[in-house]
Amino acid sequence: MDTGAGRGRGGAGGAGREPREGWERWLPGEGWEAVAPGVFRRRLPGWDETVGLVASPGGLLLVDAGPSREAAGAWGAGLPPGGVTRLVVTHPHFDHLLGAGAFPAAEAWGPAGLAAFLAAPGAADPAADGARHGLHPAAAAADLAAARERPWRAPSPGRGSRAVLDLGGGRAAVLADLGPAHSALDLAVLVPGTPPVVFCGDLVEESGEPQAGPDASPERWPAALDALLALGGPEARYVPGHGAVVGAAFVRAQREELAGRFGVPPRPGP
Repeated sequence: MDTGAGRGRGGAGGAGREPREGWERWLPGEGWEAVAPGVFRRRLPGWDETVGLVASPGGLLLVDAGPSREAAGAWGAGLPPGGVTRLVVTHPHFDHLLGAGAFPAAEAWGPAGLAAFLAAPGAADPAADGARHGLHPAAAAADLAAARERPWRAPSPGRGSRAVLDLGGGRAAVLADLGPAHSALDLAVLVPGTPPVVFCGDLVEESGEPQAGPDASPERWPAALDALLALGGPEARYVPGHGAVVGAAFVRAQREELAGRFGVPPRPGP
């Protein structure tokens, strides 16, 4: 797996410069919400999942790909042609993964272990789950096959490991492996800046109660949110996998709610 060597690997603190001019050429079309300068997100219809964009002089980094190649082709039509140069998938659930094949030229990143999971997903098969939620079974299976064929890069194995992608023009994205928690494989994306932006995947959900399916590790979820808060800090804007953008106070409150729901002991005091 690629650990980001040669792409500006290092601590997030050295990657927090404001982006220089040049990303404006990649501004997306209608339907995208600006979260910070050069950072956007879009709420998709159906399951209210989020996809994100980070613009830099070299192109667009796409965070998550939606539930199908067909859907990605529809909302992706509003992006500048050839603009998506990198794709990051936060976790391997159908509504965030199965559109990955719509961006075949993009360098693909995900949590450590994603390629092995896609090769043998077992009971957590994203295509089967998508079909249970209303996707056409054959189309979902073809979308999974397209995602499986990609060469996936990832941070080094191990919870808490990071990779820093140098996007050019003084902009970086920090990929932090925080799972298992909501799923067997969970990754968050920090975009340093003013304000910092954290794409949380489904570690954080705003439009409904956080969902813990059969592949979740609920006893580890509160600790993942502690790590998420440490990654972004108190001033960050946190972009949930579903719902509106939130602040650190919301993430802390959701952490406490999950700890109570799953019987996780309170955090030790200072």
